[in-house]
Amino acid sequence: MTSRRILIVCSLALFACASTQKPSVSNPFLQKSSLPFHYPEFDKIHDSDYVPAFEAGMAEHLREVQAIAHAPSAPTFENTVVALEEAGRVLQRVQTVFSALSAANTDPEMQKIEAQMAPRLAAHRDEILLDPALFARVDSVYQKRAQSGLDPESTQLIERYEVQFVRAGAQLSQKDELRKINQELSSLTTKFRQNTLKATKENAVVVDAVQELDGLSREQIGAAAEAAKARKLEGKYVLALQNTTMQPSLRDLTNRAFRKRLFEASVSRSLGGDADNTSIVSRILSLRARKAALFGKQNWALYTLEEETAGTPGAVNKMLGELAPAAVAKAKKDGADLQAIIDSEAKAAGTQSFPLAPWDWEFYAQKLRRQRYNFDEAAVKPYFELNRVLQDGLFYAANQLYGISFRERRDLPVYQPDVRVFDVIDAGGSQLGLFIGDYYKRDNKQGGAWMNSYVSQSGLLGEKPVAANHLNIPKPPEGQPTLLTFDEVTTLFHEFGHALHGLFNKAKYPLLAGSAPRDWVEFPSQFNEMWARDPKVLAHFARHYQTGEAMPQALLEKVKSSQNFESGFKTMEYLEAAMLDQLWHQLPATEIPQEGGEVAAFDDVALQKAGVLFPPVPPRYHTAYFSHIFSSGYSAAYYAYIWSEVLARDSGQWFTQHGGMTRANGDAFRDKILSRGRTQEPEVLFENFYGGPPQIGPLLEYRGLSTSPKSER
Repeated sequence: MTSRRILIVCSLALFACASTQKPSVSNPFLQKSSLPFHYPEFDKIHDSDYVPAFEAGMAEHLREVQAIAHAPSAPTFENTVVALEEAGRVLQRVQTVFSALSAANTDPEMQKIEAQMAPRLAAHRDEILLDPALFARVDSVYQKRAQSGLDPESTQLIERYEVQFVRAGAQLSQKDELRKINQELSSLTTKFRQNTLKATKENAVVVDAVQELDGLSREQIGAAAEAAKARKLEGKYVLALQNTTMQPSLRDLTNRAFRKRLFEASVSRSLGGDADNTSIVSRILSLRARKAALFGKQNWALYTLEEETAGTPGAVNKMLGELAPAAVAKAKKDGADLQAIIDSEAKAAGTQSFPLAPWDWEFYAQKLRRQRYNFDEAAVKPYFELNRVLQDGLFYAANQLYGISFRERRDLPVYQPDVRVFDVIDAGGSQLGLFIGDYYKRDNKQGGAWMNSYVSQSGLLGEKPVAANHLNIPKPPEGQPTLLTFDEVTTLFHEFGHALHGLFNKAKYPLLAGSAPRDWVEFPSQFNEMWARDPKVLAHFARHYQTGEAMPQALLEKVKSSQNFESGFKTMEYLEAAMLDQLWHQLPATEIPQEGGEVAAFDDVALQKAGVLFPPVPPRYHTAYFSHIFSSGYSAAYYAYIWSEVLARDSGQWFTQHGGMTRANGDAFRDKILSRGRTQEPEVLFENFYGGPPQIGPLLEYRGLSTSPKSER
C-alpha cells in the first residue's frame, strides 16, 4: 500500500512533485475571500496567480483525498463521503474563477494557462476517481446505506457518489487508456473553444462605407462604430458575429449581397485556416466513441444519456421525431409565404426573382410580420431599454412570484467596468446572496448567453450563492441607450431563470447543489421565459426610454400576437442542431469521418437523411462552431433545451390553471423545484410539483405548432 501511495504522488509530478511555481502568501485563492459571501476579489487577481494556485490546490486536494482513502478507521458516511465534500477548497476556488473569466474576459495569457492546465486537471480528477482504495471506501458506504440510518438527502448523496465513481471508470480494467483519453479530450475541447472564439472575432465583417449598412437603425450603426473603435478601426464599422448561424443584422440590411457576405462569414467559421476545427471534431468524436466502448456502449450517446432524464437515445429520437413534422411543415409554409413576397416585389420592379436563401429569411420575415401584424421590431425596441427591463421586468417578476428584491451595490470590485452587482434580499429581509450581470459583447468574451456561479450555495460549508448572468448585447456608443429586441429580452429572462435556480438552492451538500442533468438544468430557465410574455410583467417594463410612457396597448398586443410568427423557423433551426448532435454521437466508431473535408460536409448529408434539411433554414449551429457539444458539456445533450421546455410549458400551464402569477404559486415552484438541487431525481421532483408525467401538448401550443383549435386562434 505504501508503494501505491508513492506512485500516486509521484505520478503527479506535473502537479506537485515538479512544481516550480509556488504561490505567494498574497495569492488571493489560498484563502476564502474576505468580501461579502466570499465574492471574488477581482481587483487582486492577476494572471500570474492562477498556475501557482492550481498547483497548490491540486497538491492540497490530493493530500486530503489520500488521507480519506487510507484512513485507518472503517469507512463511514462522515469520514468518507462528507470528507470528500469538504476537500479541495483551494482548487475549487481557483478553478471556479478561472473557468468563469476564461469565458467572460479572457486574454492570451489565460488561454495559454487554459491549454496548459486542461489535461492536468483531467489527470488530477482521474487520479482521484480511479483510485481503487478510495472507491472501495465509497462503495462500502454505498452498499451499507440502507442500514446506516441516513436521511434521504444523505442517501441521495452517497448514491450520486457511487454513480460518479462508476461512470468515471472506477470498475474498469483499462484505467490507463481511459486516463489518456480524458487528458487528450480535455486538450481538444479547450482548443475547439479557443479556435471558435478566434474565428468568431476574425470573421467579423468590417465595413468601410456606412451606405453598406442601409436598413440598420441609428443605434445599430452606432454599436457597429463602437465595435470598430474597440478594434482601433476608427472611421469604419464592424458587425461582430454572434455565436449562432443567423446574425441579428440580417433582419434589417437591405443590400442582399452584403447580407450574403455576413451570412457566409458566419457559416465559414473554423473551416480551414489556423482556427480550423474540423480535424479536432474528428478526433474528439473518435475518442468519445472509444471511451464509450470501454464502458460497453456502442456509441457516445448511449453512454452520456444514461445520466440524463431522457435515459436513452431512443427517447431523445422519439421526442425530436414528434416535433420535426410540425416544425418542417410550418417552416416550409412560412418559406413559401416569404418567396411570394420576393416574387411579388420582383414583378412590381420588373426585375428577375430569386429563390429564398438563408440570408434572406429574416429580412423578408420582417416584411411579412409588418404585413400581418403591422408590426416592426424597430418600433418596439425603444420600449425595451436594458435597465428598465432588468429592474421593472426581471426583478419585478421575481418579486411578484417569490417576494425577493434587489439592491445594486458599487463597493465590490468587478473585472469589467460594465459589470453590475446586486444584493438579493429574501422576502423576510435576510440576504440570499449576490447577483452579477455582465451583458455586453466583447471580443474576448465567448458568444451566446450563460449563467455561472462564483460561489455555490452549500449548507455543509456555510456558503451562500454568488450567481452571474452573461449576454452578448452590442454596446451602444457612450450616452446612448441600450435598446433590446424582444428576443434579447427573452434571453435575459431565460438566463435569470438559471440564476434563480442557483440563488434559491437549499441543498446541504455541494455535489447535490451543483449536479443536475442537462435536460433538467434548462427547465427553470425555459420556464422563466414565460414571464417576459406575461401581460402584467410586459406592461410593467415596456416603457419608452425617453418619455417613460407605457407601450400603447395596440402595439403591446401586436408584440404578444406575433411571438409565434417564426415558430417554424425557430423550432426548425433548433431541431436541426439537436439532431446533428445526436447524429454525430450515435455514429458507430467505424463511420466517424477521419478527414476535415468529410466533417465539413457531414451536416447537410446527415440532415438530408434525417428528413429535416431545408436549406433556407440552416441549423442554429454548424459543426465547426457548435461549441455546446464540442467544448461546453452538451455532447449528445443539446436536445436538453427542448426536453426541458416540455417541462417548462407544462409548468406554465400549471400556473395558469392555478391562478397565474401569485406568491402562493411562486413559493410552491420555489419549494418543490428551484430550491431542491438534486436532492431527489429530477423526474420525482417534477411529478411532485406537476402531479404527473410531462406532456408535449403545452409546448406545441406555446410554439404555435399544435393543430388544436385553441392554438390556431
